[in-house]
Amino acid sequence: MENKPYPVPYTIDKPEAVRTDPLDPIPYAYQNRRSLDIVIEQPEFTSVCPMTGLPDFGTVIIRYQPGATIVELKSLKYYLLQYRNVGIFYEHLVNRILEDLVSALSPRRMTVEGRFTSRGGITSRATAHYDAESNAP
Repeated sequence: MENKPYPVPYTIDKPEAVRTDPLDPIPYAYQNRRSLDIVIEQPEFTSVCPMTGLPDFGTVIIRYQPGATIVELKSLKYYLLQYRNVGIFYEHLVNRILEDLVSALSPRRMTVEGRFTSRGGITSRATAHYDAESNAP
């Protein structure tokens, strides 16, 4: 089955338009003293459906245990804002965010969860995991 996009009167950006250079890792001063669990929620996340161009709204939750660095929150906000006009499926979105953050921060563990609002009576959640000890995303 071929996915054919519907005609949309505005431009939908491709995921390749999202850059990682806004992400600003900063040193985690307690790295060798104790473990830390960080949970960041972006409750106003938006992207668009790559097939219809309709907006997708949801919450992106990032949970991680830092290694040597943590993410500066304003830089994370600018990174996530880039998705506003990007056509991307939920499942690809959480994996892409996870890969970008793991590359920028080298955390011990990280989970990225997307909780998306109902469309057509269906809600959707997608979660991607990374664990440095297992060396597997």
